[in-house]
Amino acid sequence: MLDARRRRFILASLMLAMFLSAMEGTIVATAMPTIIGDLGGFSLFAWVFSLFLLAQVATIPIYGRLADVYGRKRVFTVGIIIFLVGSLLCGLSHSMIMLIISRAVQGIGAGAVQPIATTIVGDIYSLEERARVQGYISSVWALASVIGPSLGGLIVDTVGWAWVFWINVPIGILATLGVEIFHHEHRTSRKHSIDWLGSFILMVGTSALILALVQGGVAWAWTSWPIIVSIAVFVVFTILFILRERVAKEPILPLRLMKQPTIGFANLLSLIIGGVTYGISSFTPTFAQGVLGTSSFVAGLTIATLSIGWPIAATFSGKIIIGRGYRFTAVLGMIIIVFATVVYASIINPSISPWALAAATTLFGFGLGFASNASLLAVQTSVTYMQRGVATGANMFARTLGSSLFVAVLSSVMNSEILHQFTLAAKNPTLSQQLGKLGGHLEVTNTLLNVSTRSHLAPSVLHFLGNALTFGIDHAYWWLLVITVIGLVFAWMMPKGIPSEDERKGDAPQMATEAK
Repeated sequence: MLDARRRRFILASLMLAMFLSAMEGTIVATAMPTIIGDLGGFSLFAWVFSLFLLAQVATIPIYGRLADVYGRKRVFTVGIIIFLVGSLLCGLSHSMIMLIISRAVQGIGAGAVQPIATTIVGDIYSLEERARVQGYISSVWALASVIGPSLGGLIVDTVGWAWVFWINVPIGILATLGVEIFHHEHRTSRKHSIDWLGSFILMVGTSALILALVQGGVAWAWTSWPIIVSIAVFVVFTILFILRERVAKEPILPLRLMKQPTIGFANLLSLIIGGVTYGISSFTPTFAQGVLGTSSFVAGLTIATLSIGWPIAATFSGKIIIGRGYRFTAVLGMIIIVFATVVYASIINPSISPWALAAATTLFGFGLGFASNASLLAVQTSVTYMQRGVATGANMFARTLGSSLFVAVLSSVMNSEILHQFTLAAKNPTLSQQLGKLGGHLEVTNTLLNVSTRSHLAPSVLHFLGNALTFGIDHAYWWLLVITVIGLVFAWMMPKGIPSEDERKGDAPQMATEAK
């Protein structure tokens, strides 16, 4: 087992890399108005985010498999290098098309960060230690939601928007050097074959699904031909992928692993956790800033409290898993999440304090700390060292896919309710005429989040828009409750049992690493 000092350096490097990936969405979103002002191409700006997400999700399972074959450190380093090259190109972009392509390069690199970092943690820490450490890593995402917007605004106002991307370079190099210097892994000399055909089929199918989920109801109507074609491509390529994996010598995503009850239900639970985390991270600060009128910093704090409950619960989750098993821990976490969702949906109103939201978010953090760790650790301890990369990648893939899936579901619920409020407002001719200048119900959130635009709204219009957004988010939370209950069912269906003695001692990490 690696000594404690080296492991701390490795962990710090991994958390630094994951912070870059987590902050990428929020820091770029803050800079987008300035970027559009310089580059133009307003009609294409959604693709700056969509293509990054598409490339990231599509490559996660592939990186997991490559890490098992070529080693975690090598694949992690390659992923970071690709991410940094993409960051350099983003800052050098002179058109929106070039920026979009550069973001795709960034996404391809980012696909390696989370799954490989999580796999390395599984290699160098024992089960109980791993539970605590995963809590630290997970809290990075909550912290990034606070730091990202503020840092993005500061960079744009001082050194220019290009540094929103270029700041990744020195931080990424530091993270890479930390892993390269302090992590020494033992790789077997056995030759492997990579299922490149299966990888290609998986990428095409996944990309089609993500494309439909991200663009559906936003750039394209759900019944439009691009959405229909994307869904059809996803279905066809999913079937082709299953057929391919049955005959591949070394499949990119072994179907027999997915058939194991522990792994199968843990990944389904991870899908739900991804959706829950997205719902909390997206709607809570939006409500705080758009309805309550808080600053972006205070809005960020309403979600940053995830980083309080999550690591505390994660610290205790290791002992609970060892004493009561994965299923008990996952069920406990999902019960807390269900309760927290009920609290959220019950207290959402235009007069609530943002600190009440922060308190509810802390409760969510406790639930996610238990459920998320149980899901991930159940997968990692159910496979050998040589399968841990692909198994972890599949779990991360499920979580990221869940986030993308519920982007579509929850956003559609919110927008449908806001549209209903606009329909009711049509009965008031004066209000209806004022609302007609905003550009439709889909502009409610953007209008309320823009400080300049918000300040020029008539009091009656501001009151209406705040209530409309409140109703929309409240409906989304009640739908989120349904999703969390489904997650509770998945947690309950995980097999009983507690970790074996070898899993508890971390024998696999001892075999996986060696001192220099």
